Amino acid sequence: MSVIAPCITADSPESFKESVERIQPFAQRVHLDISDGEFTQPLMAPAQLWWPQEWMVDIHAMVAHPEQHIQALVGMKPHMVIFHAEINVNMVQVIEYLKQYGIKAGVALQKATVPANIRAALEIADHAMIFSGELGHYGGTASLMQLEKVRLIRSINAGIEIGWDGGINVENAYGLAQNGVDVLNVGGAIQKSNDPANAYATLVTEINKHGVM
Repeated sequence: MSVIAPCITADSPESFKESVERIQPFAQRVHLDISDGEFTQPLMAPAQLWWPQEWMVDIHAMVAHPEQHIQALVGMKPHMVIFHAEINVNMVQVIEYLKQYGIKAGVALQKATVPANIRAALEIADHAMIFSGELGHYGGTASLMQLEKVRLIRSINAGIEIGWDGGINVENAYGLAQNGVDVLNVGGAIQKSNDPANAYATLVTEINKHGVM
């Protein structure tokens, strides 16, 4: 069954706190963006992160050098950490490091990244996140052509969890879920809503509805 994970993309402790408060009444699994200012524009740094104890947290680490941040991230004990396939490191070693501490390991693929090119990482990863947005920003467009990656990734690792980040809204959430996306990471459609709780509830209803597309 697919799930909706509200996202927080914040560039200051103040805006991060506001975003936490906006979704805390209903959020369960949450997607937190961090960056080093090198891989993408500056966002929250690992040392600035915090979250309510009841949340299941996935950290999307948009960093160029995981080795500089991975110990701090492991120390926070999140549910999962997602690094980008496009960085110039041995992703297999990064995944193995996370797993030895009981933390799930995810790999994010930007639009131009071909799953076959990162086969070794996908074979042992817990999660593959198809990235269809704009790094460091809410919104963007959900390029549904990227759905082909669901099939390609599962041909490499049939049991892997698949996430989607970028451009999810009430118009496309059902289609993404029906086409094999397990975790729909939703940013602007919830955070920019006048009623975040209702936006979240509507998306949950949408991905769980029955009927013909």
